[in-house]
Amino acid sequence: MCEANVYLLGKDGNERLVLESVDKVVPSGEEVLLENIFSQRKTVKARIKEMALVEHRIVLEEE
Repeated sequence: MCEANVYLLGKDGNERLVLESVDKVVPSGEEVLLENIFSQRKTVKARIKEMALVEHRIVLEEE
């Protein structure tokens, strides 16, 4: 499997889990659309900070 868990790094430096088993990440302007293998979708006002796909981990940073 090649899904990843997506975390949001807040301005306070803490990370929180946004969505698990994400297989689609679509950046668009100031937002990032996430969709997982269960067809759940979330849009987050953030930018991609780090993608560690071997670790199945994507970190977004609040704008």
